Amino acid sequence: MIGMRGRVARGGRGGPGDSGPRPGGLGRGLQPGVLGAFATSVMAVAGSAPAYTISATTAVLVGAVGLAGPASLLYSAVPMLGIVLAYGRLGRIDPSAGAAYSWVGRTLHPFLGFLSGWALVVSSTIFMVAGALPAGTLTLSLFDPALGERPWLAALVGAVWFLVMVAVVLGGVRLSIRTQFALTGIEVALLLAFLVPALVRGGGAGRDFDWRWLGLGGFDGPGGFAAGALIATFYFWGWDVTSNLSEESRNSRRTAGFAALCGAGVVFLLFETYTVAINMLLPPGRIEAGGADVLRVLGEAVWPGTGGRVLIAAVLLSTVATFETTLLQATRSLFAMGRDRTLPAALGRIHPRWNTPYAAVAVVGGVALVMLLAAGTFGSVTEVVSDAVTAISLQISVYYALAGLAAVVAYRKLLLTSVKEFLLSGVWPLFGSVFVLWMFFESLGRLSAVEATIGLGGLGLGLVPMLWYWRRGSSYYRPARLDASRSTVDLPSAGGPRYEDGTPYEDGAMATDF
Repeated sequence: MIGMRGRVARGGRGGPGDSGPRPGGLGRGLQPGVLGAFATSVMAVAGSAPAYTISATTAVLVGAVGLAGPASLLYSAVPMLGIVLAYGRLGRIDPSAGAAYSWVGRTLHPFLGFLSGWALVVSSTIFMVAGALPAGTLTLSLFDPALGERPWLAALVGAVWFLVMVAVVLGGVRLSIRTQFALTGIEVALLLAFLVPALVRGGGAGRDFDWRWLGLGGFDGPGGFAAGALIATFYFWGWDVTSNLSEESRNSRRTAGFAALCGAGVVFLLFETYTVAINMLLPPGRIEAGGADVLRVLGEAVWPGTGGRVLIAAVLLSTVATFETTLLQATRSLFAMGRDRTLPAALGRIHPRWNTPYAAVAVVGGVALVMLLAAGTFGSVTEVVSDAVTAISLQISVYYALAGLAAVVAYRKLLLTSVKEFLLSGVWPLFGSVFVLWMFFESLGRLSAVEATIGLGGLGLGLVPMLWYWRRGSSYYRPARLDASRSTVDLPSAGGPRYEDGTPYEDGAMATDF
């Protein structure tokens, strides 16, 4: 089929929000126009899981950089903002459930695009294991702390929480956002309620704030800085769920990018202030001993007897909430890959009632559940989480770096048209991409065998389906190039969306309907 303006259609891939029939019997599309800007911003905050990330990752960060954790988060936030901007700019010209998978494939190379999507799916699946184990431990510790020390029991309880969220995601994006309002709202309220007392008590009962925590002198050379930056990448990860939900958002070309900026800003402030509070109240040895339970230790220091349980509840809510957003990211990516026939086409099928990619939900849920139950037999929860955090950070850095480069390539013809385009579409995304790539390669020498196997081995597995479906002739590997200079502008006063030369769309099609 020939698409708009004579461009060749990509087999089976409709435009964003298209709910009509698709070739090959794929049926309905995702439900468009469900999420507004506020709802999508809540999803961005939930995706980064503030309470879970602080609790599970602080000990890993302190183990890597000591008390320089606030500096790692601060300096990593600047290039990370470049990646956020890259997602926003790319989403304006191609709102796609596949996000980086689609953008990178249409700007750099389809092989790199596939690996971007694969990296997200693998990292999301691993995270569900890294999140479910602490969820089980936290639930058990509310009744008896001794029960939380049994990994197999924690895995079983975590599996129950995980299956509950699989059911929520399967029930549709409307149910997902209603659930998210409750979970993330309570989580953030609890964190804010503890923040001021923690900072005040830290200055009185612990150590005073030290500006050196924000300086570069606390790192053990470039390698130490890179190790901290790699872990900081895991902190911020999750805001990009807004792009995976763009086909289900209102005003999708702008909502996803705006919500990502809002979400990333909120979680940065929470991460930075809580890391400072932990430095003020807890010595490094106690932080590392606390492992994935450091927020409970902080809660006990701020409010002995009750504070620990309250913050355990916040972490539990955060973990369950991010199950949902991680499932949404993974399943929407698989949906896009199934729709493009770069993975089995069944993954692109939509449930006729719930408008969810039910086959993708079943596959991700089943694989994660098997991995979770297997992880319950290996080592302690803290060891599993520590290895998973580093492995996931490697995989995240791959698709974040490629998305940053994709934005520069897509906007290359517009970079010199204004200072705004030069900075927001060129310099900042390129800086973010280069930084993430440097961090990735600098960190390779510090990886353990387990971290390298999970992180790099997981990426390597993607070569098998990539080459298989390339050989079978998936049209994804013959893409219509993404070029911002040929994209559309919205001119309401002139009768709705139009091409940049002023020609209106025919039949309400969008510029990215190929």
